[in-house]
Amino acid sequence: MKAKQKPAKSTSAKKKRYEGFTDEEKAAMMDRVQEQKIAARKADGESVALAKIAELPEPDRAIAKRLHAIIKGSAPALSPTTWYGMPAYTNKDGKVVCFFQSAQKFKTRYATFGFSDQANLDEGGLWPVAFALHKLTAAEEARITALVKKAVS
Repeated sequence: MKAKQKPAKSTSAKKKRYEGFTDEEKAAMMDRVQEQKIAARKADGESVALAKIAELPEPDRAIAKRLHAIIKGSAPALSPTTWYGMPAYTNKDGKVVCFFQSAQKFKTRYATFGFSDQANLDEGGLWPVAFALHKLTAAEEARITALVKKAVS
């Protein structure tokens, strides 16, 4: 009877182990699970979005409140909701068109206002879909209004 040969031990360095998601990423995923449960119960998305805005630290809270007013005024067809724990706005099919991300929640230098692939912003072969927000002046508000209107056109 022949003995089976054992494979030779590898002398190569071990691969670096993936440490997993950060606490912020885990919290965002948990928020997303809650959002899906709320959507399944057909809860009022605006009250949930406003509650999330109220939880944000300043200055992100002020920016999110102003964005909410701008979006509601310039694109009434969009419905407020939350997406990964942040305020977002969906089309009539329930798909996210635009969203806000807090600088403090994700420990970044600036907040972000972004658009999904549902937004009609296509312009040639390359176009921006996310914008850094440090503060909102009249000029930024006008640009956001124009972008939101174009996104839902």
